Amino acid sequence: MRDWKALVKQRLAGLALEPEETAEVIAEVAAHLEDACEEMLRQGMTEEEAVRRALSQAGNWKDLRRKILALKRREQPMKKRIRQLWFLGFLTLILSMLFLTVLYRFGLQARLVWSGPNAILLYTPWLAGLPFFGALGAYISYRAGGSRATVLFVSVFPALALTFAFLFMFPFSMTIELITGRPVDFSEVATVLLKDGIGWILVPGAALLVGGLLAHLLLSARSSSRAAAIG
Repeated sequence: MRDWKALVKQRLAGLALEPEETAEVIAEVAAHLEDACEEMLRQGMTEEEAVRRALSQAGNWKDLRRKILALKRREQPMKKRIRQLWFLGFLTLILSMLFLTVLYRFGLQARLVWSGPNAILLYTPWLAGLPFFGALGAYISYRAGGSRATVLFVSVFPALALTFAFLFMFPFSMTIELITGRPVDFSEVATVLLKDGIGWILVPGAALLVGGLLAHLLLSARSSSRAAAIG
């Protein structure tokens, strides 16, 4: 039986991709052509004719090479965003929320800031640990090749996710009003969002950003010193 990987590798020579991507493409195209060839053999064709027709399905190999390169180039930015930003952002969110859950289990109590109707609750031990998680997310994103904006976005992602969760309360309140027929005091909802937003979004976001900024500055300084030493 023909070595389809060798045949495809020969015809796709010069494919400007990473070695792993090139091997993946060759294996995928070879498997497709091999399946086509086997189907033709079952129809009674000779091996030579089946191989010739299977190879002809690829069309012009130069055009195929260009199409593969164009497709891979479109995929690369998306893969980078997933690897450098979204995956690490959700990882930072999960770790920070797990930390809060652990603190709750150990009897975490919120600290009251001010008094009266404008009282704000702050979970001080949780806030004290957030710079570490912001720095951790920033560090991993930086190591994955993330830009400065990406690194800082990852570090504050938990606060951004909580922001969207809080903003969801407005359409949720409107839905409740439509279902129950009871009017909702949106000024009261806005007041609650403002007070809780300070303790759950603004202050945590600042703590996360401090960690992300420190990590980015330290990593950038280390990279600059290494570049200077090499130069």
